[in-house]
Amino acid sequence: MLISAEHISKKYALKSILDDISFSIEEHDKIALVGINGTGKTTLLKILSGKETFDGNIIRKKDLRVAMLEQDPSLADEATILQEVIASGKESADYEAKSILTRLGMKDLDQRCKTLSGGQRKRVALAKALLMPCDLLILDEPTNHLDVQMIDWLEQYLQRCTCAVFMVTHDRYFMERICRRMFELSQGKLYTYEANYSTYIEAKEKRIALQRSQEAKRQQFLKKELEWVRAGVQARTTKSRSRLERFEKLSEQNVEEVQEKIELSFQQTRLGKKTIACEQIGKRYGERQLFSQFSYLFKRHDRIGIIGENGCGKTTFLKILSNEIQPDEGSMIYGETIRIAYFHQGHEEMDPQQRVIDYIKKEQDEIHTGEEVLNASQMLERFLFDRSMQCLPIKFLSGGEKRRLYLLKVLMKAPNVLLLDEPTNDLDITTLTILEDYLDSFPGILVTVSHDRYFLDRICDSLFIFENGSIMHRVGGYSANQDHLFVQTQTAVKKEIVKKTMVPKMSSKEKQELNNMEETVDRLEQAITEIDAQMSMITDFKQLDQLSKQREELQQELEKKMERWMELSERKEQIDALIKR
Repeated sequence: MLISAEHISKKYALKSILDDISFSIEEHDKIALVGINGTGKTTLLKILSGKETFDGNIIRKKDLRVAMLEQDPSLADEATILQEVIASGKESADYEAKSILTRLGMKDLDQRCKTLSGGQRKRVALAKALLMPCDLLILDEPTNHLDVQMIDWLEQYLQRCTCAVFMVTHDRYFMERICRRMFELSQGKLYTYEANYSTYIEAKEKRIALQRSQEAKRQQFLKKELEWVRAGVQARTTKSRSRLERFEKLSEQNVEEVQEKIELSFQQTRLGKKTIACEQIGKRYGERQLFSQFSYLFKRHDRIGIIGENGCGKTTFLKILSNEIQPDEGSMIYGETIRIAYFHQGHEEMDPQQRVIDYIKKEQDEIHTGEEVLNASQMLERFLFDRSMQCLPIKFLSGGEKRRLYLLKVLMKAPNVLLLDEPTNDLDITTLTILEDYLDSFPGILVTVSHDRYFLDRICDSLFIFENGSIMHRVGGYSANQDHLFVQTQTAVKKEIVKKTMVPKMSSKEKQELNNMEETVDRLEQAITEIDAQMSMITDFKQLDQLSKQREELQQELEKKMERWMELSERKEQIDALIKR
């Protein structure tokens, strides 16, 4: 066992974030933590990493090594990318650091960290966390700012790694393929499931149904007891007093709301026959041609996803569509009825001192849903901002809550063209599910940049694929075009890795080591299994302690061999690609 946490509690001001939760993390666990924004997911990660105070007790394995990717990582400004990553890594990590950084799209490894964008900083911090030797790897939104090829590579990397992984992520395909345990935070309570994501969804529905049934029985019982109390029965006997005390205790019970729900209902502006037309448009960034000679006439119910490598011009294209910037060549034509709402990356600049309700009132005091008129306070309640939160300054909101607040502001514009730039970043799964349902019924044009493969499959019926300075239109979502995407990018990625890391030929000793590695790993795993069997049959403390030390030494050796195996396998793969080229 790596960590045993008992009766953990945490409060911010008067709000209880974690309420007497207990759990454990075992060796090799792959755990995902889910919950609505603001429920304390990041707080729990910081507690586990030792960066946040708490009430309760945590027992950690002796000499436990923890590596963490934070949501907003800090880097040494004057260090180069390569220096920053190698600084906290294992010895002789130069080759592996270059390989991981290249996989994550970092091209100039001598670039100073102070010049990096937010997305680049997150990717450097991810490489740093992956390279650090550890027993427990903690990841806060690891797929943010990664393109689909990077996410696919990270999936495979985490599936192979031998350390325990504890992550917060909104990427449902990512969780499904990596995690075998699910933790859910809801109103301060922690629910654990021995399941992957899809099985967890089924188990959660059963839990909610059971809670509803129990609450219905409680309410029925209270109704009968209330009638008895109102009848004026005097509490003369011990039986009567006991019955009154039981009634009072049940009445005071705090009942968990079994399902938080966001309601999306907005009036849309009518979209005429004339929509948006791109006529031979192109855009450059310095000397680089992002795209050129692109033409497309948007249909009234288009659902288009935009994918491509980071820096290829996806956000620039959205800005051209929104009329924020102009193309360098060609022209844009807009119909008279076009009304665009643009959901940017991040959550725009917000005044940290401004109250939540004032932020929404500044956009609109009331909105028409088509069925009713709602004021700002009512709309906020539908977006899970209760009346106590509405009066708080924005600075007290979590990153995900700010993102949700910004989403509400954008949707209140009653658009008929909706542009979404990485809408899944930092939004919880509950919000994403409701947003997806809303987009199903959205009557206008939807264009979204996203690296969330589930979201692309769920929402989009065609893709704009950015590659090699051009935009290609293909029918279908991510999965329908996955083979094409893989073929187009795999060769280029491998060539870039070979070029950057300058991999030499494998020596005969390395080839022999790689050939024998599977047998070596099997032998170590068998030895660990035999020790486990012995420990289960022994009660003598000295023998148990001795066997435990032997097991720990074998486990450390196994981890080193697995890392070496992965390093040699990647080197062989890259050399093979170099030979083919």
